Amino acid sequence: MKVLGVLAAVGAGLVANMAVSAQQVAERVVAVVNDHPISTFDVRQRMRLMVITQGSQIPEEAMAQFQQEALRDLVEERLKLQEAERFDLVIADDEIDGEVARIAASGGGSLLQLQQDLARQGIDLSTLREKVRAEQAWERLVQGRFGGRVNVTDQEIDDKMAELKADVQQEQFLLSEICLPVQGPAQRDQMYNIGLQMIDQMRQGVPFRALAQQYSACPSAARGGDLGWLKTNDLDPDLGDIVSQLSPGNISRPVPQDDMLKMIAVRQRRGAAAAGEPGYAVAYVGAPVSVGEDVAQEAFANLTTTNPCNGDSLSSDLGSNIGVTVLPMLRESEFQTVFHDVLAELEEGQTSELIESEGAYHAVLLCEKDEGFGLPPKRQVANRLEAEELELLARRYLRDVERDSAVEIRFGQDG
Repeated sequence: MKVLGVLAAVGAGLVANMAVSAQQVAERVVAVVNDHPISTFDVRQRMRLMVITQGSQIPEEAMAQFQQEALRDLVEERLKLQEAERFDLVIADDEIDGEVARIAASGGGSLLQLQQDLARQGIDLSTLREKVRAEQAWERLVQGRFGGRVNVTDQEIDDKMAELKADVQQEQFLLSEICLPVQGPAQRDQMYNIGLQMIDQMRQGVPFRALAQQYSACPSAARGGDLGWLKTNDLDPDLGDIVSQLSPGNISRPVPQDDMLKMIAVRQRRGAAAAGEPGYAVAYVGAPVSVGEDVAQEAFANLTTTNPCNGDSLSSDLGSNIGVTVLPMLRESEFQTVFHDVLAELEEGQTSELIESEGAYHAVLLCEKDEGFGLPPKRQVANRLEAEELELLARRYLRDVERDSAVEIRFGQDG
């Protein structure tokens, strides 16, 4: 990536409400992405959209951070659209219309109301449409090129489930961080004071995310400092002690950590979970006693061949009068009492012995067990792991595209 120039300001007249007209600040090209220009108008439009999306106003002190974030979003958006075009991938206008209408409906309004709301904030609907177009094109391109490479194993899913189970049994904190690099002891006091100034800015309304993206030296800066849900023992002991004493919405003072100072913000806090009523997802097979015990035994033994836990309950016929039903995750109390002890003793993938009750033969294949901690189903965990792996490939792909592109930043070069 070729960068010619440094990020300055979009215009001296930009203030918190961004009500700056083209007459006050002459429009100009502030960046070029492979011969595709980005103007001051584009940046202002994106900043206004960010304000609505994040549900906050931009204090004047945070203007530079938001300008940089808006410009970065636009540069990446251009790169994604250009890469999609290189592969002749086009998102039809009616698809964009459908997604924008869905966005409007999610807010409880119509497309016309959304357009009017945006217009009142000085935002043209085309700004949102272009953002949606880039997101959909990139998602489709990444899925097409890398979707086949994503392979999450059963062991990875089991390990993640075990990790989630361990996590919910301990107190957890949703954290963010800002890391300030320190070049030797002489600079420590200076960076400490800078950290305190940042905290003051946040108290005045400057978003933590914007400061983290611009100034943090840790990899989490790309995510606005987000660290996700962590336990205190996931952190260094001194940081863990500090986090455990912070209430949600508070941030620590700068804490020395190796060659940097760290500020940790606690966004949410949740207590340890205790096991509740267990739940089971099963494939149930039943037959009237009139078929005979031997016939039922033989048919029930073939239950696993139908692959019912993956939704293929009709892929194999177990015989006349033999019925198979796949039941979603249900609490133990929702099953008949005769099944309680049977389910408790089964391991996932095992089928119970034949049960005779109320004039019928029964058996269950245990697809999944929830020990009562409220954990997500395995399929949902697998989907999340696949999405994370695909997102990692997408980020690498975008870095490669960016490295091979000509991106010229012109802020501060032409007045």
